[in-house]
Amino acid sequence: MKEIIEDCIIFSCRHCEEGEARRSNPKKEIASRTSFARNDESSILGINRFMVVITMIIFTFILCACQNQPLYKDTQVMMGTFVEVISPDKQAAAIVFNEIKRIEKLLSKYDLQSEISQLNKLGKLKVSPETFFILTKSILFYKQTNGAFDVTVGPLLDVWGFTDKKYILPDKSKIKQAMQFVGSDKIVLNEVDSVVKFNSPGVEIDLGAIAKGFAADCAVEKLKGAGVKSCLINAGGQIYCLGERFGKPWKVAIKNPRGQGNAGYLDLVNKAVATSGDYESYFEVAGKRYMHIFDPRTGFPAESGAICVTVIAPDGLTADALATAIMVIGKEKSDAIVKQYPEVIVKIIDKNE
Repeated sequence: MKEIIEDCIIFSCRHCEEGEARRSNPKKEIASRTSFARNDESSILGINRFMVVITMIIFTFILCACQNQPLYKDTQVMMGTFVEVISPDKQAAAIVFNEIKRIEKLLSKYDLQSEISQLNKLGKLKVSPETFFILTKSILFYKQTNGAFDVTVGPLLDVWGFTDKKYILPDKSKIKQAMQFVGSDKIVLNEVDSVVKFNSPGVEIDLGAIAKGFAADCAVEKLKGAGVKSCLINAGGQIYCLGERFGKPWKVAIKNPRGQGNAGYLDLVNKAVATSGDYESYFEVAGKRYMHIFDPRTGFPAESGAICVTVIAPDGLTADALATAIMVIGKEKSDAIVKQYPEVIVKIIDKNE
């Protein structure tokens, strides 16, 4: 852990950092990083880092003028991304990393021993309270968004080449075939014994759109239990701000996705923020952009008109899920969902604006 030496730290959004982390050497990267974003590397799309037009900027000054206290930060690679912790409390980073590592061992589909991997393999499994909870919430979001949020969308990512980054425009027949395995209504939860099963063979769960927010929430609870009152967690662009930064809110700037400058600033205290956008992972064919966020109901990348969605919520799980769902349904239809979450604030940048 080290004392912060920069006036500000730049955070890329969650999927950009996720691709960078999976690509890089974690030990070498952690040893050399002095800020979260690196402008000398290309993104998962082969685009230079400075071309990624949406970033989260957290202004964290070394010393508070009135209290003369330092902030400390530490970074580790976990859940396929860079997780950074900033706090005036030296114990915060270790608490956060230990808890996120524990959650990752339950939920990662890349860990063959995780509960999610075993469930995908066996089709039925008695799971931990944490796994049962996140699946329960995932199905709730699925229902509330009329299928726009779906943790079984993995087969579509596979057939379009987003899983292995070998992008392709698949035949409609292949899309139709993949769609047979998509739909969270194929997941059955038994609350009595915490058993989860699939009612259709071939179904697989991928919690990438919600797990990092949930992991941050779990870490926040551990911080509170340890008496830590001020901390910022950035899990690859999914951010939670616990408490205040020396008596003031943590300040987050959202840069314009299609131009210069910032689209706005957020003052956050005990809030989570997540941003999804069409810039994060995509490929182009004949001038048309195909992004990584899919409409599970059609089998195609979402085309709602939204190019960037930022969600501020009391918890990271909700912020994560709604940012993805609203990218799918778009600005005009988002009100019906947002009304179900009175504490949530949504900022949408539409391609027509």
